[in-house]
Amino acid sequence: MRGKWAAGIEPRSFTWVYKGILAVSERPGGSTTVHRRVRRDEELLWLKHQGFGRVISILPVMQNLSAYFEHGLTASHYALRGGPQQREVLEACYIDLANSMSNKTVVLLHSDEVSDRLLGVIAGYLVWSNRVPTVPTAIALVERLFKRSIGPDGRGVLFDLPEVSST
Repeated sequence: MRGKWAAGIEPRSFTWVYKGILAVSERPGGSTTVHRRVRRDEELLWLKHQGFGRVISILPVMQNLSAYFEHGLTASHYALRGGPQQREVLEACYIDLANSMSNKTVVLLHSDEVSDRLLGVIAGYLVWSNRVPTVPTAIALVERLFKRSIGPDGRGVLFDLPEVSST
């Protein structure tokens, strides 16, 4: 492949949370209803060229996990479906994020779209990891970064925060 597409294309709604170490975006290839394999491969190629080493998905159902491995990326899946297991799933996701970041692995966190739920997960991570002191501060920071409000679904994630990390 040559020309401007040789390095792939940036995923939709790509935003750095921590420049060079943690970013979020829409699912590579697009959301379920408009998912395209060619686009997914181009976006995964771009991620690899940008130094990403890990993809973490919070989709309710994991799809195309093998595509990440084919592009040399490690991947994990934490199905955030709400309900009684959500706190444990969030904790596992946050531990994975913290471990990846401490190992200097560049991480992409995604869902089908950059939704309220995904923004709630990011705000929750900021509090859980002690990067910000309170939930309202985390909400304000995330809303400023993404230039939109976090709705009820995202704020609901914050009600299920696991015990704050001691790291």
